Amino acid sequence: MPQIFLTPAQRKDKRSDAHHLDPVVMIGGDGLTPAVVKETDAALNAHGLIKIRVLGDDRTAREAMFTQLCDELGAAPIQHIGKLLVLWRPIPEKVAADRTSAKPGARVVKIVKFSKSGNGRPQVTKLKVLGNQRVAQGGELKRAKRRMTSVKKNVSD
Repeated sequence: MPQIFLTPAQRKDKRSDAHHLDPVVMIGGDGLTPAVVKETDAALNAHGLIKIRVLGDDRTAREAMFTQLCDELGAAPIQHIGKLLVLWRPIPEKVAADRTSAKPGARVVKIVKFSKSGNGRPQVTKLKVLGNQRVAQGGELKRAKRRMTSVKKNVSD
């Protein structure tokens, strides 16, 4: 993938956003290995804007790593200052998983109990109702009753 090119104003905004970040990926003495590239890709997918710390002292090697990472991962080079590299790539949209076979999850239910005299404020409580529960008339949670089956069907099975 080719790297993303940004305008100087956009790069300035990304630099200011990256100022408070800590390095997420560290490149050691082995240099740019496939594992480092994979971790950098995962960090870009999760965060979008990341800092990388390079432990080597060779400036030309760091610049080569910087351009190679940007080219391989399709990221924008934001900043190379000292041993820190800053990369940016837009975070991809997450695909929602289909829950066709799953049962509905918990839901929050508001229960309002009015005062007996009518002059006081109503008492409002929120309850989390699970899939096997129901709200009874007094605002209590009860488990759903098991479905009754006939005795004849149990004997025939």
